[in-house]
Amino acid sequence: MHARPWLIAGIGCRQGCTLAELQGLLMQALAMAGACPEDLQGIATFERRVDAPGLAALAADLGLPLAGYSAAALAPFEHLLTHRSAVSWRHTGCHGVAESAALAHCHTLHMQPGRLLLGRQCSRHATVALAAT
Repeated sequence: MHARPWLIAGIGCRQGCTLAELQGLLMQALAMAGACPEDLQGIATFERRVDAPGLAALAADLGLPLAGYSAAALAPFEHLLTHRSAVSWRHTGCHGVAESAALAHCHTLHMQPGRLLLGRQCSRHATVALAAT
């Protein structure tokens, strides 16, 4: 039997994004990838969002660690992004938080590059992407 890959959810969100919105978007992304919450190994985001109440609550609800990355730490993964966001660049200094954070955290945990399993999915106030090891 082939083992399922460990997944990392990369999440970008605007200030004030709710737990309900983040849960809905993450569950939708997992379903699209044919995965479930138990496949997740961690959540990663931009360093200034690790204290965002909705995001912190999501990590706590799932019992997962929440890692934050600086724009400089996300930059090496830019060439792998499926979309380059000018809005993200203006607010964070990187072109895509969700995808690059997921890839950065895969690299941090496993010291090898991850691959995007699901490119960024958007809701009104958030983005999520899934990377696999």
